[in-house]
Amino acid sequence: MKKISKIGLSALCGSLASVSAYAGTLSVSGGATATWLSNEGTNTGNPIGLSSGMTFSGAGELDNGSTFTLTLTHADQDAYSAGSIVIATPSFGTFRIGGADGGSGFDGKDDVMPTAWEETDGAGLTIGHDKVSGVGASMHVGWTSPAFLGSTLSVAYSPRNNGLIVNDKASGSTTNVKMAGYDVLLDMNVGADLGSMNAFVGYSQSDRAPDSKSAGANPDPNDDHEEGVMGAVFTIGPVKLGAQASAEWLGDNQSATGVAGYRNVAYGISFNVNDNLAVSYGKHESKKGFTSNETSTGNPKSVAESVQMAYTMGGAAIKIAKNSVEDQNYVTGTGGDRDGMTLALSLAF
Repeated sequence: MKKISKIGLSALCGSLASVSAYAGTLSVSGGATATWLSNEGTNTGNPIGLSSGMTFSGAGELDNGSTFTLTLTHADQDAYSAGSIVIATPSFGTFRIGGADGGSGFDGKDDVMPTAWEETDGAGLTIGHDKVSGVGASMHVGWTSPAFLGSTLSVAYSPRNNGLIVNDKASGSTTNVKMAGYDVLLDMNVGADLGSMNAFVGYSQSDRAPDSKSAGANPDPNDDHEEGVMGAVFTIGPVKLGAQASAEWLGDNQSATGVAGYRNVAYGISFNVNDNLAVSYGKHESKKGFTSNETSTGNPKSVAESVQMAYTMGGAAIKIAKNSVEDQNYVTGTGGDRDGMTLALSLAF
C-alpha cells in the first residue's frame, strides 16, 4: 500500500486531503496491421507496410471512491506517442494530465464523422488538410464535468502549446509560435425512440509569440491563434450519419501572402450491413485563406473523399479504402489530384 499525503486541491476541500492508493493493475493490449498501398500518380516504393501498436493501461482506486488510470500508447513503430494520467472522482468530474491523447475532447473532434475504418485523412492517401487540434497535442491539464442530462463540459490548459510530449523533470521547447492556450468543449448526447444524437461545440485559443516579421514587438492581443468546431452525429439503427464544420485563425496579418487560416467541412455516413460487415462514405473539404482578398492571391480549396469497407472475423479484420483528393496540400491544378487504394489486414490481441 502506498500513501499519498498533502494533496492540496482546494476545490475538493478536505475530501482528498489524505487518501490511500490501493494496489492497482497493469494490462497490455494491442494489435498489428499489414497494409498494401497503391496511390496513383506517386512513386510509393514498396507498397507493403506493417504497423504494430501496444497500449499499457494501469488502474487503481483511492479510498475515497476516486479511481485513477495511466495510459501509455506505443503506436505504429513510434516510441511512446501518447499518454495520460486520469483521476475520476465520484462527484467532481474527471481530472487529466496528458499529451497527444486528444486532450479533454477538443483535439479528438478534428474529424469524428462515421466510418467503417478510418477518417478520410487516415486511410492511406495523405490529403494535406490543416485541421483543428487545440492544446491536446501538447502537455496539458484538463477537467471534464460529471454528465448532466447526457452532456459534459470539458476544459484544458497548456502553458506552452508547442505540440510536444515532455518527460518528467523536463520542459518543452520554447521555439514555437503558439504560447499558452486553452480549450472549451460542450459534448451533448441525446437519446430518442428512433435513435440517438451526439452534438458538440468547442473553442480553443492560444497566445501568439512576437512575430519575427516585427521582431521585438509585443504580441498583438487581437492576433491570438483561435480555433472552433461544431457538429453532430446521428445514429438510427445500423446507420450513422454526421456533419461538422471547423475553422482556424492563425493570427497572421503581417503580409498579403500570409495565411489567415483554414475552414473545414466534413460529412460522413456508415452502415452496418450485419454484425461483421460495415461500409462507409466520407468527404472532407478544406479551404486555405490568405489575408489579402481572393482575387489577388486566391484561396485554394481541397476536397477529399473516401469509400471504405471493413469485415471482421473475431479478432481479425479485412479493410479496404478507395480514396481521392483534389488539390492535395492546397496545390491547385491536376498536379494536386491523387487517387489511391489501401488494403489492410488487422489483428487484435
